Amino acid sequence: MDELDEDFEANRAAIDALVEGRHGDPFALLGLHRTRTGRIVRCFEPTAAAVEMIGASGESLGEMRRIHPYGFFTAPMPAGKRRYLFRVARPDGSRTLVEDPYRFPSTLGDVDRYLLGEGSDRQIYDKLGAHTRLLSSVQGTRFAVWAPNASRVSVVGDFNGWDGRVHPMRLHPGNGIWELFIPEVGHGARYKFELLDRNGNLLPLKADPFGRFHEAPPGNASIVYGSHYAWRDASWQSKRTATPRLDQPVSIYEVHLGSWRRNPDERNRCLSYRELAAELVPYVVELGYTHIELLPVTEHPFDGSWGYQPIGLFSPTQRFGDPDDFRHFVDTCHRAGLGVIVDWVPAHFPRDEHGLRRFDGTALYEHEDPRKGEHADWGTLVFNFGRREVVNYLIGSALYWIEEFHIDGIRVDAVASMLYLDYSRDDDDWIPNEHGGNENLEAVGFLRRLNAELHAHRAVSYAEESTAWPAVSRPVDQGGLGFTYKWNMGWMNDTLAYMSEDSVHRKHHHDKMTFGLVYAFNENFVLPLSHDEVVHGKRSLLGRMPGDDWQRFANLRAYYASMFAHPGKKLLFMGSEIAQYDEWSHDRSLDWHLLDYAPHQGVQTLVRDLNRLYRATPALYERDFVQEGFEWLDWEDRDNSVLAWIRRDHHGGYVICISNFTPVVREHYRLGVPDFRRHVELINTDDRRYGGSGVGNGGLDAGHTPAHGRPGSIELTLPPLATLIIGPAA
Repeated sequence: MDELDEDFEANRAAIDALVEGRHGDPFALLGLHRTRTGRIVRCFEPTAAAVEMIGASGESLGEMRRIHPYGFFTAPMPAGKRRYLFRVARPDGSRTLVEDPYRFPSTLGDVDRYLLGEGSDRQIYDKLGAHTRLLSSVQGTRFAVWAPNASRVSVVGDFNGWDGRVHPMRLHPGNGIWELFIPEVGHGARYKFELLDRNGNLLPLKADPFGRFHEAPPGNASIVYGSHYAWRDASWQSKRTATPRLDQPVSIYEVHLGSWRRNPDERNRCLSYRELAAELVPYVVELGYTHIELLPVTEHPFDGSWGYQPIGLFSPTQRFGDPDDFRHFVDTCHRAGLGVIVDWVPAHFPRDEHGLRRFDGTALYEHEDPRKGEHADWGTLVFNFGRREVVNYLIGSALYWIEEFHIDGIRVDAVASMLYLDYSRDDDDWIPNEHGGNENLEAVGFLRRLNAELHAHRAVSYAEESTAWPAVSRPVDQGGLGFTYKWNMGWMNDTLAYMSEDSVHRKHHHDKMTFGLVYAFNENFVLPLSHDEVVHGKRSLLGRMPGDDWQRFANLRAYYASMFAHPGKKLLFMGSEIAQYDEWSHDRSLDWHLLDYAPHQGVQTLVRDLNRLYRATPALYERDFVQEGFEWLDWEDRDNSVLAWIRRDHHGGYVICISNFTPVVREHYRLGVPDFRRHVELINTDDRRYGGSGVGNGGLDAGHTPAHGRPGSIELTLPPLATLIIGPAA
């Protein structure tokens, strides 16, 4: 029996397991190994007719012997030789030179493996996933994936015929990470992971949880992607501060990229990231917004989820281009002076087989118990915030968008569903925490760590949180969750309910417009008129306004101006600025043809003027979150449905807002003012330029008649269904 036969007999069971796809330790068998009598090279090439071993200088080191009919080859390594390749002959007569993946050492160092096991690697996205690199002068891709309960993990793709036997990976048992460097696989290669569970059962092919680019459904493969983008936003980046500037204007245009505008000449297709950079960005800038917020652009399989059921938390969706195209979009925003916020969904993930669900045959990313691990309302699974590797995965995703795509802020979706163990659950369908309460203490810990990391990376965070959970936007060291801002869902619900009432009934609902000021300074609030308010039968914002057409537009204009004068940062969903009649639909464009009509043009012009006034007027933004920046003049005039208040800046400047939410013109209306200066209208939503009736005021001289607790006052005419913002004359 010669050396090769002896080696085969010694490893027969292992070779059988490998060619049958059951072997979980390929480096123990494949590549170069010492034997009792010398050294031997083993390889598995199931589609090869023959394999020849080639030396570093191109010399033949001899034909390899097929010792298993399914394509397992061996050959002795000549003395003094270390470097080798395979020349593989295919049945069609072709020959290719192939590097052996199993001759390369691990590319994960001791520190990497330790941090990954501990769940504290802030750049986990550089360790896991697919990364092109040069290793020992050989170009290829390093693949790594966390699957601690799998008995075998392989990389499959176009480069190996999607055969899970060809490229099984190396396991690092200390942290459950599987890794393999595959030479000559590079940018653009499609791949997935093939796993066997702990019992050897084959699982559905899985997309890479850290994949940087993904194939469109139904293929859903991950795609190796190496960025070559050269950023040009250094000036913008240099202005980002370690501590959020709460005294700055924030006016956000919320966008669903797939339906902002479509190309009707090309079968109504969506615009690309680069087309959106050329068309959307100038539009938002011209309207005067400070920020653009994107509904989730993380990869997601179902269009109808709007991105809120993501599969690829590290991948911009392929619907609009590749990751560098998205970088170009963000870069364009920054160079135009726009901050970029992305909606991000760490609360749950979908059940699609190629995603995270039972990734290695166990509840790896989710909870095993459905009382903690499922959202019945959405048909999705809940992340296990008590598992350090899952927390590292999620925080790594958030930081990836900040570092790799220069995102300025993260809006965290569905925070309430994370905070409460009994969220939308029956009494017997949830498990109390260790203290017997309904608070999800693990989620609280995750959110606090997330926000600390975001702020350390000079990014801001927004909580979409709909309950009275305390201190959402207070620092972690003061017992808060650490968000920069919280969406004010109470203000949105109350004020929209008020505005939906016929004006004759509004006096009975006056408190809906005033109650928000009871708690307005408990949090750093954003006032959101978001996508959620114009779908699912709620009607568009214009559609919720009562009265005839003139009154509906007047109501909407008055409401918008009232919002801009109210304490809190601002957010308006796309289409609301042109007063869409219809609800938003994710699968068609906004109704841009409406701008052919004066009332819609008027609303758009008003939004532009409001943004410009807002940004130019420190009293409207500097003291949003302190009581000293706001003062009621009159909150009790419910019979006339009139509200009036003052906004103040840090340096004694002020503006006054007064809203008349009835269609009655109120003449000789006396309003107290802080001093005896002449006042002028800065905004009048009844101006004819906006589609109003043209009732207004010229200069307003303050007299010594007391009103509203002030020694001086002005007398003005209140236009119908209108808001005035007035201030001292320059």
